Amino acid sequence: MKLVTYSKHGKEQLALLTGSMLYDTNVVNKELPSTIKEMLNDWERLSDIARRTDEDIKSGKTIYPGIEMEKMDVMAPVPYPTSCRDGYAFRQHVAAARRNRKVDMIAEFDQYPIFYFTNHNAIQGPGPIYCMPDHFQKLDFELEAAVVLGKYGRNVKAQDADKYIAGYMVMNDMSARTLQMEEMLLNLGPAKGKDFSTVIGPMLVTPDELEQYKISPKPNHIGNNYKLKMTCRVNGVQVSEGNMGDMDWTFAEIIERCAYGADILPGDVIGSGTVGTGCFLELNGTGKLNDPNYKEQWLQAGDVVVMEIDGLGTLTNTIVAEDTDWSILKLKKK
Repeated sequence: MKLVTYSKHGKEQLALLTGSMLYDTNVVNKELPSTIKEMLNDWERLSDIARRTDEDIKSGKTIYPGIEMEKMDVMAPVPYPTSCRDGYAFRQHVAAARRNRKVDMIAEFDQYPIFYFTNHNAIQGPGPIYCMPDHFQKLDFELEAAVVLGKYGRNVKAQDADKYIAGYMVMNDMSARTLQMEEMLLNLGPAKGKDFSTVIGPMLVTPDELEQYKISPKPNHIGNNYKLKMTCRVNGVQVSEGNMGDMDWTFAEIIERCAYGADILPGDVIGSGTVGTGCFLELNGTGKLNDPNYKEQWLQAGDVVVMEIDGLGTLTNTIVAEDTDWSILKLKKK
């Protein structure tokens, strides 16, 4: 089952996606709510109803006409998550970034998964990403996958954690690297380098849709894993390619850590962390390591960023510069 949230008369509307057509959930079945929040808050019951409704649409039993998804103003699948965490699951990315800085790999990476909280009020879907002047000081994308939870839990074990996942999405963890690196000199953050935009979309895909892609997790790890090709293109040029199956820490293991001594809630979004080659910071570092004359690339106003993950769809955004010259970098005390 694939779920899309779009703007209808200025309000969010949840829809089932079949082929290229959207079917408003509460129109095709009066038992279903009109928003993803309501759906997630009663996920176990309502997802069964939605799945049967989706099957009726596919079999031609429904009498309601759909609308073309490409004609709609598509929002984030979960426009208002209860929280947003981002993990650090791909060893390849971490190892390459440290190699490029000529420092040793962190031994603790292989001991436990980690995550940070980012701004859940800065979640957005396909469309423009508005950036301030300081964001353009080494503006970066980060190619990731994400899950949204559909069940309350606390002290959840990894072997049970996949049951809490309602669906999967493409995620772009936008990063303003100059802001990020400056504040992390104080061993805190990331904060301002991350809090302006985190993009998810274009749809939420339930786990049953991904069964054909399932593979074993890495040795000594627990949880579902999927062989899903991940790519990113900037202005039509492919800059990144990886695979979700290369996650060293599974979402189940990350969820276990999130839930230790803390509540996890329906609507919580959790990112995987960056796939190997999945950002300019890593790509520029690798380029300069091999060639001192390598020309760095960062995102600029007008750039079109297209991320695609097999089975999860294509997420497209355009970078837009805010009409201002205000800079918080210039407010630094001497």
